[in-house]
Amino acid sequence: MDISRLEDIKRRYHIVGNCDALNRAIDVALQIAPTDLSVLIVGESGVGKEIIPRIIHDNSPRKREKYFAINCGSIPEGTIDSELFGHEKGSFTGALGESEGYFGVSNKGTIFLDEVGELPLATQARLLRVLETGEYIRVGGQRVMKTDVRVVAATNVNMQQALKEGRFREDLYYRLNAVPIQMPALRQRGEDIERLFRMFALQMSEKYQMPRVKLTEDAKKILMQYKWPGNVRQLKNVTEQISVLSPDRLIDGHTLLKYIPLNNESTELATIGGGNNDNSYANEREMLWKVIVEMKNTIDTMKADMRGLRTQLDDQRGLAGARGFNSPTEEPASTMPARTEPLEVSRAEFLEAEEVNDSHREQEQLNLRDLSELVLRKALDKHNGNRKLVAAELGISERTLFRRLKDLGVSKKKNS
Repeated sequence: MDISRLEDIKRRYHIVGNCDALNRAIDVALQIAPTDLSVLIVGESGVGKEIIPRIIHDNSPRKREKYFAINCGSIPEGTIDSELFGHEKGSFTGALGESEGYFGVSNKGTIFLDEVGELPLATQARLLRVLETGEYIRVGGQRVMKTDVRVVAATNVNMQQALKEGRFREDLYYRLNAVPIQMPALRQRGEDIERLFRMFALQMSEKYQMPRVKLTEDAKKILMQYKWPGNVRQLKNVTEQISVLSPDRLIDGHTLLKYIPLNNESTELATIGGGNNDNSYANEREMLWKVIVEMKNTIDTMKADMRGLRTQLDDQRGLAGARGFNSPTEEPASTMPARTEPLEVSRAEFLEAEEVNDSHREQEQLNLRDLSELVLRKALDKHNGNRKLVAAELGISERTLFRRLKDLGVSKKKNS
């Protein structure tokens, strides 16, 4: 590790701190800058991950080419493919002209994909192709486009958890993770916390021409012991609040605690599609009711079709009967089968349709009964058989609940 070069980089990019993990991250960035290897920067939100790709680009052979920083989480899913890979004229509503996209515009340069863990799976597949072959197809286009772009990605999600849940492609992860760089959380940087506080306080003092705030020893201990779930971003916000709102310029521990939230916020890496929560039962119940409504709509559609089939059959019967009554003896014998055969075929089709419809209706009724029983049983288990709570959960009266329990044969627990 070249200490002098490391210090020059810190001064150039206004990086404050001297912890080993931070120095290691900067050193790795400098070592891989001359190469075209893909880089994945991992760290919690607010640790300053955006500095690393800038260092890589400015110290690479591509430094005179374009550099784009793109927040993947801020682009809507419906337009992100167009933003990244471009589109052809008329490919969608509002596409009045063609667009090269970031990968087209930044040819020979560097693209920083922040929050890459938020990319949709379809976009991940496109990105993988660009990384492997340098080829992509614009939205609505057919021509294969070529590009030479270095990709640096960053994420604050737990990628291993995302891979297990199928939210992120494993092949793309290993393609991006050619060189991983871990950015340390603020709570892991020791004395850097106090250094950063002093820097932010000095910036506020110079910007607004006010005396700089300082910390007492007990305040410094609190500053060092706090977990800082928002990392550097949160520390900066707290420092700015104290500088503006506190009438005292010497901040003790009691004053500092007024500006630091004391709730136990998680400091772990974020996960995609969080696990169990209090709304899991409500979501499951809502899904079941949606299924029931869809099944009811299907039954109504089938009933309407059967009514139309009955009407058609009645019309055919009436027409055939009228013809037979008006001229029963004048019809040639050879034409009788031609008149009766369509009626017999239609009747057979109708009877078959009736049987199929009856079987479907019975199956739908069984499915509805099973789903209703499932919802009631889950509600009873959740509230330990308390009918009042169950009725409130399902949005029905206790009398209606009692009748449904009786109809479905669901055993009732004693109301508590």
